[in-house]
Amino acid sequence: MSKTYYDPADLRKFGKISEWNPELGDKFFDYYGKVFEEGALTAREKSLIALAVAHTEQCPYCIDAYTKDGLQRGITKEEMMEALHVGAAIKSGATLVHGVQMMNKVNKLEM
Repeated sequence: MSKTYYDPADLRKFGKISEWNPELGDKFFDYYGKVFEEGALTAREKSLIALAVAHTEQCPYCIDAYTKDGLQRGITKEEMMEALHVGAAIKSGATLVHGVQMMNKVNKLEM
């Protein structure tokens, strides 16, 4: 088995980030937990959003976690893939719209 930079076992260690700074770590986990509580969005919807964001952020730990979470919440493979395409479209659109800054700069420098 080949080793990768990201060790899937490290995901289980996530809670340990509080060890070196309990105050901030605990505040993060309080916030994180609150965000994923049922609210205007269901936990299922939040899981699907998290999965799409995990891909745009390219976080292998989050991809693993929210793929599993999504399946447990009844999210289908088709829904997952569609959410990824939404994320990809937004990410690519955000990249391309910044091209306007480049175009503005070129136009300014060519004056």
